[in-house]
Amino acid sequence: MTLLDVRDLTVTYAGGAAAVRGVDLRLEAGRKLGIAGESGCGKSTLALALLRLLPAGARVGGKILLDGEDVLAMKWGRVRAVRWAGASIVFQGAMHSLNPVHRIGDQIAEPILLHGRATPAAARKRAGELLEQVGLPAARASAYPHELSGGQRQRVMIAMALACDPRLIIADEPTTALDVMIQAQILRLIEQLVADQGVGLIMISHDLAVLADTCDRLAVMYAGRVVEEGPAGQVYESARHPYARALSAAFPRIGDPSSRFAPRGLPGDPPDPSALPTGCTFHPRCPVALDSCATEDQPLREAGPAWRAACVRVGLNGDAETGPPGAGDSKERLDEAVRPGEAAPSDAEEPDGEAPRSAGADRSDGAARPGPEGPAERPADAAPPGEPAGSTDAALSGQPAGFSDATPSDGPAESGEAAQPDEAARTGEAEQLGEGAQPGRAAGSGDDGTEPGDGTEPEAVRASEEARHSAS
Repeated sequence: MTLLDVRDLTVTYAGGAAAVRGVDLRLEAGRKLGIAGESGCGKSTLALALLRLLPAGARVGGKILLDGEDVLAMKWGRVRAVRWAGASIVFQGAMHSLNPVHRIGDQIAEPILLHGRATPAAARKRAGELLEQVGLPAARASAYPHELSGGQRQRVMIAMALACDPRLIIADEPTTALDVMIQAQILRLIEQLVADQGVGLIMISHDLAVLADTCDRLAVMYAGRVVEEGPAGQVYESARHPYARALSAAFPRIGDPSSRFAPRGLPGDPPDPSALPTGCTFHPRCPVALDSCATEDQPLREAGPAWRAACVRVGLNGDAETGPPGAGDSKERLDEAVRPGEAAPSDAEEPDGEAPRSAGADRSDGAARPGPEGPAERPADAAPPGEPAGSTDAALSGQPAGFSDATPSDGPAESGEAAQPDEAARTGEAEQLGEGAQPGRAAGSGDDGTEPGDGTEPEAVRASEEARHSAS
């Protein structure tokens, strides 16, 4: 059964701004309809027009059939009876909608009392029950709006909308300015209420992802008109109208490389409702506009089962003749682009992203490590870490570090004299080095089990000292 049937609705403000232009919408009982679009597209004006809440001077045309009764033709007494009882609204910005000097329990009970559905005591009890229904303790009925958080105030607005058991709820951006955790709670609450009570829901939001997840159908508005309307998931994933595609592409998708590199938006702003461009109002911003778009307004065309889009590129068979904006060469450029701050990948890089290291070049301290072809070469003037400068030549020549052809004796030596170890001592040193010491490593550097400067001498050093003393 059709709960709401909007036919050719138009709203023009006193200054001549055409905020809503020929909108047609239908909503079944127990179903959820999402309305999306940029700021200034006429979403909130449409919501206010459904309950005749527009300011004085606004001209409204068309028909708004609620349960078959035209709201625009009702007398004011009947309109007051329909508000809150037949259809209610969750206004945008709960802090600005609640009276700051009245307790929230009294504000929830007010529509119950106005419609004569209960006594004051019963209305207060009902207010506590409604608060518990939206996840707040009944004791919070005595609180003032400023004593509640943003999410709690939004729950109070939902409880107020449910006060008289309406058949239609209009939620004008109910999750605006709320963090993602509170948003999820409010959305789940709305879904549960719709499922449990069978009410119809019109939800207005900028967020296509939220609407696609919450609603059954999705209508996208631009410059006061519905430019696409169809199943929520299909409109979000593969919209036919370029504007709806741009809105969807503005939200990055997890796992989508193209949106990961550059979420696409749309340049410019919606046109001024009092000075709309000729033809299709979207053509000045459209990336795939034709010459005819500047002169011919496009009606809604069938784009699939229960799916319509107002674009000249939607063929008679319901298929769009072009891909989404940003496809083709721009997608290839995104695939080739490198994210800022990253170097372009090289064919020589290893799978883990590190540059390949040659043999003998993988020590961070600058010392070479033997490669597969043998020990790596070290410049003659480079000393390994832990060795004093000048000891490298001695190490490469096979002598212990700190000893050369002129080694001072233990006792005082005369100027210009140096004790020379005999040939046997040199032979003993070479044998000791061949057995235990590694060529190219300094004695006492830690590679032979000793620590530099700990007073422990390797066997080659002690043998050299003993040979030198016996010779002297």
